[in-house]
Amino acid sequence: MSRSRKRPVADAGTASAEAGRSRTVVELAGLRRRLASMLYESMLLMGVLALTFLVPYLMLGVGLGIAPPGWLAWLHIFLVLGFYFVWYWRRNGQTLAMQTWRLKVVDAGTGLNPDAKRAWLRYVFCWPSLLCFGAGLIWAVFDRDRQFLHDRLAGTRVVLLPGQPNK
Repeated sequence: MSRSRKRPVADAGTASAEAGRSRTVVELAGLRRRLASMLYESMLLMGVLALTFLVPYLMLGVGLGIAPPGWLAWLHIFLVLGFYFVWYWRRNGQTLAMQTWRLKVVDAGTGLNPDAKRAWLRYVFCWPSLLCFGAGLIWAVFDRDRQFLHDRLAGTRVVLLPGQPNK
């Protein structure tokens, strides 16, 4: 028995154009698939951080003998990761790992890719969700739609995209 649930999400377009149309039903992504995607994402982020964090800090330290303060390093990581996630979520609703696992972040109300505000909210709310011993992830076990707490707070949903048809 599958625990995934199907929920209506609005088609792209204006509300007046959709008045006579039915809503598209999508399947909300399962918890195991989302956790596996997060694990894969963490491996991909090592490359992103190596390029955008490690290389500049090595050049500053070795080349110029400058060691930026720790708070600046954490702010740099926070912003680099924020721009990475928000850019992908705004662009097509999926990061590289989410594409592999056929997951997509959508606005809970419209079913479209999240706007910049929702994407940044999701990113900011994700940090306490993870850093408070995974409390926001454990929330999904008790949530009626199995969504993480940061998705609830930001007004987003993670949906499962249909598979490729066999040729």
